[in-house]
Amino acid sequence: MDDKHFHWSQWQLLDSILPTGGFAHSFGLEAAIQARIVSHQEDLKNYVIHLLDNTGSLLLPFVHSATLSPDFETWKKNDRLLDSMLTNEVSRKASVTQGSALMRVAAIVFSEISSLKAMRETTLSGTGAVSFHHAPIFGLICGLLGWDSTMSQRAYLFITMRDVISAATRLNLVGPLGAAVLQHQLALVAEDILKKWMNRPVEEACQTVPLLETVQGCHMYLNSRLFCS
Repeated sequence: MDDKHFHWSQWQLLDSILPTGGFAHSFGLEAAIQARIVSHQEDLKNYVIHLLDNTGSLLLPFVHSATLSPDFETWKKNDRLLDSMLTNEVSRKASVTQGSALMRVAAIVFSEISSLKAMRETTLSGTGAVSFHHAPIFGLICGLLGWDSTMSQRAYLFITMRDVISAATRLNLVGPLGAAVLQHQLALVAEDILKKWMNRPVEEACQTVPLLETVQGCHMYLNSRLFCS
């Protein structure tokens, strides 16, 4: 892939117009608001920081591993390991739903990467035995597109921050302009979190903010909800 095409593919993978379903999820924010854990913008800022830290500790190792080895066996191994680590049903289903959508879309959009379509067809035929978790698939696609590991891990933190702040605007916690300001303010924090957790093996993946896991697990019990998770 030449440099110009490479950059266009980079931007498209991160573009919110790519129909992967990320905006259907609030990363537990909706449940946190109803539980009064988050009630104003300062709470939201702290929530996003904790979410990014937990994403860095738990999911960046899987993005890193898949980017370095974008092959079927590594993907299958990482997918199974992550499936065993996601303990609440809400976060597990959200990861699988988003990962399945990303794999389907990427196989169609990036049609020049024949291995993507082949891996998806293998798994859909029942012989692959994978759950389609989002982080390993994101890393796999980044690796096949020629990204380096640092870039893919930074991108994963970016889309996590983008999606949770987008959810906050739809939950009327912050306006569109305030959301853009918050995202800019947190960029350096996100970079520090990246440096803290990047390039770790999947064996070191862990939860650092268990309260987030607990809150997200309560999402299914909300009487009314806008998001899937």
